[in-house]
Amino acid sequence: MIPQLVTVSRRRPDGRRQRLYVPVLPVLLLLSPLLLLAAAGGVVACRIFKVSATGALRGAGRLLWALPGTRFEIEEGRTALLISVR
Repeated sequence: MIPQLVTVSRRRPDGRRQRLYVPVLPVLLLLSPLLLLAAAGGVVACRIFKVSATGALRGAGRLLWALPGTRFEIEEGRTALLISVR
């Protein structure tokens, strides 16, 4: 299952939290022209480095499929950043 919601939570140095909810599907639809260009660039890169394009696409699909449930936590001093993929 592809991710549906990405939550970005940031704790400011003053202790307050700021949350941002990003729905994946609308963002994906808005950025689809850029994704087509990125896919074309990926195919060109696969040709240059002599890598199987289908294998690279399969690997990217597996990575996308494994994202739901992933949490990235970064803490630097009094500022913290949490990214949660659902």
